[in-house]
Amino acid sequence: MKTQFPSKAEIVRSWVILDATEASLGRVASRAAKILMGKHKPTYTPFLDTGDHVIVINAAKARLTGKKETQKIYQSHSGHPGGLKEISVERRRAIKPERILEDAIRGMLPKTKLGNQMYRKLKVYAGDKHPHQAQKPVAEKVLA
Repeated sequence: MKTQFPSKAEIVRSWVILDATEASLGRVASRAAKILMGKHKPTYTPFLDTGDHVIVINAAKARLTGKKETQKIYQSHSGHPGGLKEISVERRRAIKPERILEDAIRGMLPKTKLGNQMYRKLKVYAGDKHPHQAQKPVAEKVLA
């Protein structure tokens, strides 16, 4: 018996809204990554993008556990000598709060071209407003 793989025409993509209000950052990120990869569908195939589009609202209200709010530091390096940049979670939340959730979700996706393709289906907003009403997104609950 041959294994059936979904073709591009057979892949049905829907839109899902996740509300990050008072939810743990990791739980929201892992749920979003699972939906983006398509692991919640019976047609999941590791080497195909079978996932859905994800809209995360209220990203600024996602909470961090423990002392991460004051102690966690994001680091990036330009590649030049002395090019290390550090920014705390408090500062990043004040400047661009949706980046915290975007980085957490990106870290849970594959580090390949396929992962980049999945990441492009993610939309994160700091508040509760989003411009995707025409796609008729379905709200999904994130466990606290």
